[in-house]
Amino acid sequence: MTVWKKATRGRMIRFSFLAGFLLACAGATAACAQASPPAPVAATPAQMGQGGPPGMQDPYAGKKKLLVVADVQTGFHHDSISRAMSAIEQMGRESGEFVAFLRTDSQLITREPIVGTGARYQGRRVNARNLDYFDAIFFLGSGEGTLSDAQKADLLAFVHDEGKGFIGGHASTVAFYNWPEYGEMIGGFMDGEFPVAPMQLTIEDPGFPGAAAFPTRFADQYQYLKAPYDAADIHTIIRLDASALTSEQLARRPDGDFPVVWTKPYGKGRVFISTFGHLDAPWDEPAVRTLYLEGIRWALGLTGETPASATTRP
Repeated sequence: MTVWKKATRGRMIRFSFLAGFLLACAGATAACAQASPPAPVAATPAQMGQGGPPGMQDPYAGKKKLLVVADVQTGFHHDSISRAMSAIEQMGRESGEFVAFLRTDSQLITREPIVGTGARYQGRRVNARNLDYFDAIFFLGSGEGTLSDAQKADLLAFVHDEGKGFIGGHASTVAFYNWPEYGEMIGGFMDGEFPVAPMQLTIEDPGFPGAAAFPTRFADQYQYLKAPYDAADIHTIIRLDASALTSEQLARRPDGDFPVVWTKPYGKGRVFISTFGHLDAPWDEPAVRTLYLEGIRWALGLTGETPASATTRP
């Protein structure tokens, strides 16, 4: 066989192999095109609230979730905020009953899915939980806040319609003065406060966990409330002892009604308000921590019943 014939035969063999390979690929491509694409895996409501991709497991399954919000962008910046958030997170970790998620913004107070922005995360889920994931909110914010109208509606429904919990800290009564429904939910707005000093307290409801052991004289900044506050709408746990107030102090509220800690039903939900914690020091007191922990547990539905009516003062 000549060199020319050998070369020609080699080219024909390679051509035949290539043609067969291309035909096989074409057939496979056509088969793939005719096949139906797999159905996307739908995220469950829990996963949507969790904010992760479908199939992502909850790392805190079986525990109550507490969203701690200290959004003070439009209000007073209490020095005790960091200490308060640290104490709340520690309470959850040490008790083992809840997990605290600490935020200094209000982004998670929404029913909408939360997605990222920017070059990397635009439109992608970013493991941000919305209200579907939480069992209660601990609010440490102040001022008119940054909530949109939709977020405000979601917050009210979270407590009123879905039976979730709301815990308000020291500054919760100086938030959202221009949002009447918020005032209705928590029981009233602050009208003013007394300077930080030891003041005499009355334990109105010693049956509430942590209240009976609370000292009857304690130093903090105490508030007095204004409308829509009505004693008949709340269940008072601790109040200032009106008999120990000066005439000047009593002039702030001639009826002598100065609640410090109270609970309140709001629709199906539970609201616990404590005005303790203006400075760091109260957050280091075991009595204050115990009372706040029991308030959190109550708001989460772990203990007690929702009071049906307010405490009647003698």
